[in-house]
Amino acid sequence: MKPLNLIALLCFLGGATWALTRSDRSVRSIQNAYYSAISPFLKSGSAIEEKARNFSNEVTHSRSLEAALEVTKAELDKLKLIEQRFDTLEAENARLRSALKFTENTKFTLIAANITRRQTTNWYKTVEINRGEESFIGIQNPVVTAEGLVGKIDLIAQDFATVILLTDKSCQVSAKVEGSADLGIISGRPAEYGKDPMLILSYLPKNTNLKKGQRVFSDGRGGITPANILIGTIESVESGAMYSEALVHPAVNFNDLATVFVIPREN
Repeated sequence: MKPLNLIALLCFLGGATWALTRSDRSVRSIQNAYYSAISPFLKSGSAIEEKARNFSNEVTHSRSLEAALEVTKAELDKLKLIEQRFDTLEAENARLRSALKFTENTKFTLIAANITRRQTTNWYKTVEINRGEESFIGIQNPVVTAEGLVGKIDLIAQDFATVILLTDKSCQVSAKVEGSADLGIISGRPAEYGKDPMLILSYLPKNTNLKKGQRVFSDGRGGITPANILIGTIESVESGAMYSEALVHPAVNFNDLATVFVIPREN
């Protein structure tokens, strides 16, 4: 082997040993720089010269592919953002269509309101809406959605109000069970960590015959909440010494409240 080729080979082996600790991209860059540096000293048409030329072409092609891949990744990320935005708008449109259908079919006068704030510490107790006294909303006015009863107005200001949710144990509503003469009082049950909130139907007759799946409605007693607004469905019944009580799954998804409707006192 000629001395020049031997020197080139030894340099290559030394550089390769150092490059083994680098990333793939770094290794290829080092190799390309090496071949570029020694190519003027290589005999034209030799095996090493041909290998250097082919490697240099391959590196150039790889860089073009990497650039194209980066552009493709950027476009893919952009499409993902558009898709997420589309899904959000689609869900919002579905919610608005449901709300519109609800207002058209209900027999009550309804005042639409948006949820503007809810606190993490009392997620299932209260929410704030963007309607108040100027919208003719009053204390104790029931709040509903197309799914059922949400709660009632607790505090009120000129342009906003606080709604105490049905899942709060202090929000109590008289209720009846579909297909039964049994009456009771609905109140919230403290939510267990990681689980959806539930309701308790208390003061049922001790010998009640209620079954899982029966629907629970407001019964209108007290004149605050109109009768026949859906509250939820019975999950289980437990007998006590004097009364029975039922565990009720709420009809409203309290984790996904966005638009609600206030029933003013005129109803």
